[in-house]
Amino acid sequence: GPVEEAIDRIGHVPLPPYIHRSDDPSDRQAYQTVYAKAPGSIAAPTAGFHFTERVFEELGARGVETCEITLHVGLGTFQPVHTERVEDHKMETEQFEISQSAAAAIDRALSGGRRVIAVGTTSVRALEHVALANHGRVVAGRGDTSLFIFPGFKFQVTGALLTNFHLPRSTLLMLVSAFAGREFILRAYRRAVEKRYRFYSYGDCMLIL
Repeated sequence: GPVEEAIDRIGHVPLPPYIHRSDDPSDRQAYQTVYAKAPGSIAAPTAGFHFTERVFEELGARGVETCEITLHVGLGTFQPVHTERVEDHKMETEQFEISQSAAAAIDRALSGGRRVIAVGTTSVRALEHVALANHGRVVAGRGDTSLFIFPGFKFQVTGALLTNFHLPRSTLLMLVSAFAGREFILRAYRRAVEKRYRFYSYGDCMLIL
């Protein structure tokens, strides 16, 4: 509609606060995944930046099945944890949607003992929220989630995770630590610093198997 058109015309790309520059026209394409469709997120799922159409073609040629789900990232993704107890931190509610075809593909993989590789922490939160509500199964639908994943969480869907390197004290880093173990992640981050990997949105990624 007219409102959306006006926003698209005069709005700015909402770069994360740790990128200390104004957005420029190139960010409209660079700060976006090749598979983005539904508008609504205030930040890009940056783990997806590492995928191109050619990468998807090569994955398909190797027998890797892919599917897309949606989680609209809110401002809370940049909110550090300030509470004395981690579990007292409140996540902002975010909208998600999982299509019938995506749910069926993920459920087939789980039933067949295959590994589900989540691309990005947003995908993990959507998948694990749905699994918690449906006895470990991924079902189609849309809804809201404020799921906060930190060490001690029991993952039911995610078998591997591709993710960027995150800010200290962030809920994103806590999710990754919950998945792979805090000490393992600290060692990986120290190694990344030694090797001068790039961190955050426009940075490098790690695949945790």
